Amino acid sequence: MNNQSFVNPNVSNHYSVVVPAAGIGKRMSETIAKQYLKIAGKSILEHTLERLLSHPKINHIVVALAEHDQSFSRLAVASNPQISTVIGGGERSDSVLAGLTALANAGTNKESNTSGKWVLVHDAARPCVTHADIDALIGFCQNHCTDNNSAGAILATPVRDTMKRCDSNQQISHTEERENLWHAQTPQMFKLTQLTQALTLGLQDKAAITDEASALEHCGINSFVVSGREDNIKITRPSDLNLAAFILAQQKEETCV
Repeated sequence: MNNQSFVNPNVSNHYSVVVPAAGIGKRMSETIAKQYLKIAGKSILEHTLERLLSHPKINHIVVALAEHDQSFSRLAVASNPQISTVIGGGERSDSVLAGLTALANAGTNKESNTSGKWVLVHDAARPCVTHADIDALIGFCQNHCTDNNSAGAILATPVRDTMKRCDSNQQISHTEERENLWHAQTPQMFKLTQLTQALTLGLQDKAAITDEASALEHCGINSFVVSGREDNIKITRPSDLNLAAFILAQQKEETCV
C-alpha cells in the first residue's frame, strides 16, 4: 500500500493535497467505509480525487488509507500517477501527519526546500468542492498569509441558523451568539513544515485536534477563513448521499467545477 513514487511537492505554482481516507464513518451505519459508498456509479472518494486532480494547480494527491484497506486498489483512479498512498492512523490528525511526512521526505529526497511550501488538506467525503473555491483559498493564502503569525486559511461558511447549546440529555441550556461563527470546511491550506510541526505537537500534548486549523490554534497561531460555497458538504449521514448526488449533477450542468 505504501506507494513511494511521490511527485515533487515543490513544483512552482502547483500544489499537493493530503486526503485522509483511513476512517470508517461510523454515522453512516454501513458495512463498508463511508468513502467507498457510491454516487452515480463512482465511490465518494473517486469523485473527490477526480475533482481535485481536475484543478489546474493541483499536481499531486497523497491519500492516507487504513492499514488493511483492500478497496482503494480496485478503483480506476488508483492507477493515476499523480496519486500516492500512505498508511494512515487511528485519527484524522494521524493520517494527515503521515501524508505530510511523506511529502516532506519526497521534497528532501529531491534536494528541495519544503519549509516555505504550501499544502492543502481535504476531506475524502467532500466531493462537491468547486474549482472557484479552491482558487479563492489559494489566492488568499498567497496574498495575505505572508508571515509566521498567520498560518494559512480554510474554506468556511458563516453560520446562519440559530445555534443552541445543549447538555448531554439534549436539553437546551442557552442560545449561542452566531455573530462571527463559521462552519469550517476543507480544503485547509497551510505551510507544509508549519502544519507538520503543529500536528506533531498537538498529538504529543493529546490536544483535541479536529481539523488542521485547530492544530495551529493549539500552538497559538492564527488562521483565516475564506468564504466558500454552502454546497461543499461533507457526507456524514445516509441522507447526505442523495444531497451530494443532486449537487454534483447541478454542478455538472453549471460547469462550475
